[in-house]
Amino acid sequence: MSSQSDLALDHSKFASSSIPAETKKINAMLEAISSKGPHWNQIGSEKYQQMREAGETPLPPPIYLPEAQEVTIPSRDPGRTIPLRVYKPDDGQPSRGIFLHFHGGGFVLGNHQSQDRTLKLYANSCHLTAISVGYRHAPSIPYPGPIHDCIDAAEYLVDHASTDYGVPLIFMGGESAGACAAVLSAFHLIRSRSAHELAGLILPYGWFDMSLSLPSIATCTTTKPRVINLAEMRKFRDAYLPGAGKGEMREAKVSPLFEDFSLGKLPPALFLVGSEDPLVDDTLLMGLKWMAAGAEAVVRVWPGCPHGFTAFPGFKPAEEAAEMVVGFLKGKLEAFKCL
Repeated sequence: MSSQSDLALDHSKFASSSIPAETKKINAMLEAISSKGPHWNQIGSEKYQQMREAGETPLPPPIYLPEAQEVTIPSRDPGRTIPLRVYKPDDGQPSRGIFLHFHGGGFVLGNHQSQDRTLKLYANSCHLTAISVGYRHAPSIPYPGPIHDCIDAAEYLVDHASTDYGVPLIFMGGESAGACAAVLSAFHLIRSRSAHELAGLILPYGWFDMSLSLPSIATCTTTKPRVINLAEMRKFRDAYLPGAGKGEMREAKVSPLFEDFSLGKLPPALFLVGSEDPLVDDTLLMGLKWMAAGAEAVVRVWPGCPHGFTAFPGFKPAEEAAEMVVGFLKGKLEAFKCL
């Protein structure tokens, strides 16, 4: 019997010698900005969001596009609605489906209104109606409020997208905490809307284990984080899951890494991550479990890239990631059309 491994991985993606000069420059810039502060937990999430708007945080300021529209959908909570940001293809051609997007920010920062660049990419490159969910944030609304909003949006679009937009919900995705929300919502749909199939998920640098126990994040104690480190992630986690014990943090309804992956047919998934992202182990293990469940998982690693690397326009790995996302979406659209 052959001793060849059942798993294959290009180890050069994790070698320091493979990190391009451009990536080293981005990392040095992020370390410099992150070390200056202040941090969101010191000044409050609202003030930090204002700094983000001014370009005073590690990530670039958001870009708002006039073509995006604001709508609302019902919440499970009486008297509440959930805001959505909708971006349709600019060329007037019909949409081929809906992409539901969940923004990142540790369930504390960010908003659905600052995702226009991502929505435009999905809308115009693939002729999709791209929709971002304005879910509520911790610490004012901790778990399960944010996830309930995400699930409510997913269920509403499964039930009403064809009526409201003329096309079905076929893709979901999000970055970091948004990737967690996307996977939790997908798992929920498998149980609550089992007849509805998604064509795919887009999951850049996801946070899939709220306990922060995997080695890459558990050992990330640097005082000069590149966007995040263990201390920063604990602050997000504790705002989102106040008072939770480790066992509660590892419940499948909170951390999708601990889900029973035999719950049903999983959609194809594209996982993107940098080798020096403190959450790289979340992506590697989630991608492996996805494959072990018999589902398609494409896992792509960029040498040396930090958390949030796709947010930097003009950065070569970010452009490569966008190209890969578009290629994945187009391929799944063609396969979905034939079903």
